Amino acid sequence: MATGATVRPIAAGDLPAVGRFLHLHLNTRLSAAEWADALRPSWSPPDEGHGVALWDGDSLLGVYAAFYSERRIDGRTERFCNLAAWCVLDEHRAQGLRLVRAMLARPGYTFTDLSPSGNVVALDERLGFVHLDTSGALVVNTPPLPRRGVRLVTERAEIERLLQGDDLRIYRDHADAAASRHLVVVRDGRACHVVWRRVTRKNLPVFAAVLHVGDRRLFGEVGRHVYGHLLVRHGIPFTLVERRTVGALPRAAVPMTGRPKMVRSSTVAPDEVDDLYSELTCVPW
Repeated sequence: MATGATVRPIAAGDLPAVGRFLHLHLNTRLSAAEWADALRPSWSPPDEGHGVALWDGDSLLGVYAAFYSERRIDGRTERFCNLAAWCVLDEHRAQGLRLVRAMLARPGYTFTDLSPSGNVVALDERLGFVHLDTSGALVVNTPPLPRRGVRLVTERAEIERLLQGDDLRIYRDHADAAASRHLVVVRDGRACHVVWRRVTRKNLPVFAAVLHVGDRRLFGEVGRHVYGHLLVRHGIPFTLVERRTVGALPRAAVPMTGRPKMVRSSTVAPDEVDDLYSELTCVPW
């Protein structure tokens, strides 16, 4: 164990080293440069850095990356810290909790952990995190039916023309996020912004996951066109949806519970937490 190891915030200048570390020790499917780029939020975050890291001199021993944001929740401003990639070298794993304590020590934040691994779930529970409702369904994407007045828009300029208010702000904040894909469904003058990402399960890159819909009611009416678009335009045969994101589930879908997602907060209720402004939108693993 490196007894002289220190924990310090990850600054922008540290991201190339952090990217190399995460490429070598966490997920080699992303290059070091892709990791570093993914950890730079596409929105304007509070000036809180990018998480914390464990250093012994110039040697990087561990990383707990994070995404910070300020959100409007029921008319009030809330500060969020999304806990993202946590990785510590095996021989220094005993010091990994130092990174956790450093992250959670920041006052006034709602902490989310939206992709905890199996052993992290139990730790989060001991630290006061509670589970989000990830009940949902697996949708088999089928060829699209005639649209009958429904348009699907993917061009950036047209999306910006169609959206307004919070929908437009969310789109602009995530338009350049590495893992996010966007489309807008238009019907009878109404527009629904949809954010989705590619997902790999058991080494099979055949899934999409819906991360956000701007109009749940409209999505319930036209979602089948979105699923057809994912099949025909992107070659994705299955879509994962959660009830808290899309509202009513498609009747023909297979009910299932998604992977754990968790939150720790004294001011934000679990049903006020979504998947935006997080590693799910930014890190394309």
